[in-house]
Amino acid sequence: MGKFTAYKLHLKGLPIGNHHFEYAVDSVFFKDMESADIRSGNVKVDLDLKYDGNAYSLDFTFKGEIIIACDRCLDDMPLDIDTAYNVIVKYGDEYDEKDNVLIIPESDNYLNVAYMIYDTIALEIPLRHVHPAGQCNKEMAAKLRSHTADADLEETDNDEEYTGSDPRWDALKNLLDNE
Repeated sequence: MGKFTAYKLHLKGLPIGNHHFEYAVDSVFFKDMESADIRSGNVKVDLDLKYDGNAYSLDFTFKGEIIIACDRCLDDMPLDIDTAYNVIVKYGDEYDEKDNVLIIPESDNYLNVAYMIYDTIALEIPLRHVHPAGQCNKEMAAKLRSHTADADLEETDNDEEYTGSDPRWDALKNLLDNE
């Protein structure tokens, strides 16, 4: 995949010691990754690599911002990225990965870290991502409310789901109260 040649680490050519790499992950990167969740972004990735002669310790640090869709109104929503990832890479007979240790075949001269970078950033996206209360697109929020079961449903400050009482269940609760 020629798109990600800038993310290839030529491991076999590295001397023993510490090495530093920097990557600027931007909207083109996410487009090339064909990301469905991340619309754009600007994330600085620092990679500190330590080679001791037997294994490569890769310590990634991520700082920046990505743009994702709000689950409620579908407008762009910024999400700060501030995380780290560590993996140990060793050469072996065949590919294997367990407990943050990645084994790659002896025939591989390089390691492409583009997918590690993308996966780490994508894992920072919460399952439910919505604007803070009152910041959603007003027009879209109004349409959403008009299509919900309870048209009076409003955004709450703490963004909790509607917990109103259902009269069908209230009748059953009365049976428990009579015991």
